[in-house]
Amino acid sequence: RQHKTLARVECAPGPSPQRPGKHQHQQAAQAMAVAGPMRMEGVPAPAPMMMGSAAGLISMLDEEQTALQLHALRSLTNIVDTHWAEVSQAVSVIEAMYEDEFFAHRELAALLASKVFYHLGEHNDALNYALRAGGLFDVSETSDFVQTLLAKAIDEYILLRAKPEAEQAAAADPRLVAIVERMFERCFTDGQFHQAIGIALETRRLDKLEESVTKSGAIADSLAYATKVCQTLVTSREFRQQVLRVLVRLYETQSVQPNYLSMCQCLMFLDDADRVAAILTKLVEGSVDEQLLSYQIGFSLYENEIQAFLNRVNEKLAAAGAVTAAAAAAASGEAAMETEEKKEGEGEEPAATEEAAAAAVPELSGPLIRLRSVLSGELPVNLHLEFLFSHNAADLLLLKQIRAAVESRNSVCHSATVLCNALMHAGTTVDTFLRENLDWLSRATNWSRFSATAGMGVIHHGQLAEGRQLMGPFLPRDGSSGGGGMRPSPYTEGGALYALGLIHANHGDGILPFLLESSRSSNNEVIQHGACLGLGLAALGTGNEEVFTDMFRILRTDGAVAGEAAGIGMGLLLAGQCPASKQQQILNYCQKTSHEKIIRGCSVGLALTAYGREEEAEPLVEQMLRDSDPIIRYGGCLAVAAAHVGTGNNSAIRRLLHVAVSDVSDDVRRAAVMSLGFVLCSTPAQCPRVVGLLAESYNPHVRYGAAMAVGICCSGTGLKEAVALLEPMLTDAVDFVQQGALIAMAMVMVEQSETNLAPFRKRLMNHIMDEREVTMTKMGAIMAQGIVDAGGRNVTIGLRAKSGYPRMTAVVSMLVFTQYWYWYPLSYFVSLTFVPTAFIGLDSQLKMPHCSVTSHCRPSLFAYPAAVTVDDKKDKGKAVKAVLSTTAKAKAKADKKQAQKKKVEGGVDGMEEDTMVSPVAGKKEEGGADGMDVDEKKEGAAGGDAAAAAVEGGEVGGDGDETPKVKAPEPTKEELSNPARVTPAQERYVRFDEGSRFVPVAAGPSGISTGAGGGKLTRGFVVLRDTTPGEPIEYVTTTRGGLAGAAGGGGGGGPDAP
Repeated sequence: RQHKTLARVECAPGPSPQRPGKHQHQQAAQAMAVAGPMRMEGVPAPAPMMMGSAAGLISMLDEEQTALQLHALRSLTNIVDTHWAEVSQAVSVIEAMYEDEFFAHRELAALLASKVFYHLGEHNDALNYALRAGGLFDVSETSDFVQTLLAKAIDEYILLRAKPEAEQAAAADPRLVAIVERMFERCFTDGQFHQAIGIALETRRLDKLEESVTKSGAIADSLAYATKVCQTLVTSREFRQQVLRVLVRLYETQSVQPNYLSMCQCLMFLDDADRVAAILTKLVEGSVDEQLLSYQIGFSLYENEIQAFLNRVNEKLAAAGAVTAAAAAAASGEAAMETEEKKEGEGEEPAATEEAAAAAVPELSGPLIRLRSVLSGELPVNLHLEFLFSHNAADLLLLKQIRAAVESRNSVCHSATVLCNALMHAGTTVDTFLRENLDWLSRATNWSRFSATAGMGVIHHGQLAEGRQLMGPFLPRDGSSGGGGMRPSPYTEGGALYALGLIHANHGDGILPFLLESSRSSNNEVIQHGACLGLGLAALGTGNEEVFTDMFRILRTDGAVAGEAAGIGMGLLLAGQCPASKQQQILNYCQKTSHEKIIRGCSVGLALTAYGREEEAEPLVEQMLRDSDPIIRYGGCLAVAAAHVGTGNNSAIRRLLHVAVSDVSDDVRRAAVMSLGFVLCSTPAQCPRVVGLLAESYNPHVRYGAAMAVGICCSGTGLKEAVALLEPMLTDAVDFVQQGALIAMAMVMVEQSETNLAPFRKRLMNHIMDEREVTMTKMGAIMAQGIVDAGGRNVTIGLRAKSGYPRMTAVVSMLVFTQYWYWYPLSYFVSLTFVPTAFIGLDSQLKMPHCSVTSHCRPSLFAYPAAVTVDDKKDKGKAVKAVLSTTAKAKAKADKKQAQKKKVEGGVDGMEEDTMVSPVAGKKEEGGADGMDVDEKKEGAAGGDAAAAAVEGGEVGGDGDETPKVKAPEPTKEELSNPARVTPAQERYVRFDEGSRFVPVAAGPSGISTGAGGGKLTRGFVVLRDTTPGEPIEYVTTTRGGLAGAAGGGGGGGPDAP
């Protein structure tokens, strides 16, 4: 194009360059008169003047004298922002001037051409000429022109750096690199180190990342910021691992006091168990403060729920502890021998010395034993059980109302009510509702019985030591039908095996042998179904070869029911492993079998294996999405969700949106939209904007997927945009869209302030109590009620850890939960996404001392909702009789005559039998001394005034005395005793008081502030440092004692465990 322009300019008609025409001289003179005198070299250009036209300056570009052309270029550069429309007509002349290799001011012509193309909206051409302008393109300017082209340059450089190294070398433009280098220098000069870190991560410049951190004054703050944005700005898993390695090295070398908490977080995502174990061993063998820090790191690692990694760290800690203990024992033995040689005459001394040496070893390994109990999950699980049991606020009366509203013949709503009870008491160990309603519960048959038995696993989740004993009545004794009793129903036994998996989820070392034996000892498909689900949960993410072999054996029996569970179980077992050979085995079997249930189970399982693998899972995803079977394409959409969970990857989002609007299968489109929630779960505010148009789709399956995507992505946030998007779908014309909207709204609003939650609770109860409500909508309302009040109103849905990275168990369980659409028993997986909203403070012995934190907000803002009372729903179900106005008047007249007659005869002492209503207050007056006639004006007025005064000033006394009480103002803060309920929204108001005896030993993850307490942890497990170690410590008394106490009804002395 440039060569054609140059030819066009050379061939343009006009006077000869050797003899310029008179008209040209006149235009030049006019331009010089308007623009001012020419500036000589080294003399600054004059300020641009307002002019009506740039025609004169444009004509000077055709002059032969270089000075005139230079003057024209400079003047046009100054006025191009206001006269770009005129200048654009001469852009070919300007381009030709740049193309002229003998022209001395080519860079100035390139700058002018860049500005013209910028105003024309041709940013690619504008950037091209800006690069050719060299040093004249000043990156330090703050004009829109410079800022826009800088952003364009950085985008082009990002695309270049994303290519393979071989292609980078061929396509690299030194001028583009120079622009980016100057941009970095500008950031360093202006002190914008965070901006430099962001550009370095986006452009994949590890050298500039390191330089940005080292040149910043606050190295710790810069490292914390880099760690935080690494997961959002870096879309490539391979490059993210390189960044994490650089950050670990900087944490080690640049910090005066290394941030071991952040280092271990980075090493965990690098899967470097050796270095994590080395750091923890060093800390646990150090001072008391270092031991406390090792405990806090242990809790932080446990929160991410990567079981296979934690198991490896625990093994290496055990090995290191054994070496240390052996060395200590050897040293003690040598000391004992020396003492024995010196004191041969005293026979009792050697024994005492041996006892001292033996006692020395456990003392040294004490901190290590406590740290290993944290990493294994034994201590955190017990602490969560203690908290959920002691703070259980589940409303049993609400459950009774739901049970009463559900028709006994409706098995769908019956099963939903059993699920609601399980979720409301998840982890609390309180099964009072089941014990009190055994007859109602016994109506469940077949798969409903399977689900009801599995619900016990949700209620007793975390009872690792007592789990098998709790489920004993539902399992065969001694592995056979003998042993003093009949073998239970296969549905009961299968549900019990599933329940054991829910109890031991992510902590299944102790139960795996029993589950393996159960799966091998029976050929019943229902029992194998429960065993496969239990095995997958117990061995989640471990890749156990023995378990995989057994489940693949069950899959090849080609039983539809058992095969579906085997496919899901293998996916749970291999979650995050992405083994190509095993994936291909499962995929090949999918293409051979004719059972849709098996294909669906295997497709979901394949999606789980891709968890967190990002681009490594691309071959599997591509193969599944291109398959002709819609069920396998359905699994491909879920594989995209699992592989890119929490990354916000643009290519993954584009792919899912394309499938959502182009696939011929409604199921695939629904899965594609729903998967967007997983990809965007790290940035909840983006999801409502992305799926906003899809939520208005004509296709109900797409609308359902949009609702679930918002529920998954914004779970536990209470985001206003999410609520606004879900509100219209609550009244959708299609029943299953209403169901999805109700469940999604419950997921968004869980653990929110009751002020915001009360209208939604009322809507749920209206759906449940309405006898004419559609079954699917009523089922969704019952499930939503269980999610809103989950865990005794003490848990939220947490797909991400406090570090910002996804929690594997929660994400995998949420993905399986969405399959309740096809198989209802999978709905119990949602319980594994729950995270207790607790502040649990622990001292150096990992016990809970008596201490407190202060919540600097009104107590009612985050208080439990008021319990349902009997009177609230007393007359709810009674039919209202229609009474004619004439009948009412006649009855009132008769009552008035009767009352006057009684008054004439002396009246009646005390109140009449029927309780009467005050005309002013509108409330029942009970316990009055004298009977009050409603139709008597004077007494009625007096009673009304008294009632109004009672309502305004206080409560009416039960003995008839009306004592006004002034309502005290609500306090502005509240003291929370350890352990305490602290919701995510409340966390920013909670802080430790000045002068507290116990203070946190570490700040939040990566040093990022987690609340108003200056970066101190105020939610979750918080290891505390004692500022006055010499004083005695009073510990919190545990309320959950053994199985009998664990099974009680909220501390009320319930019946013993089964």
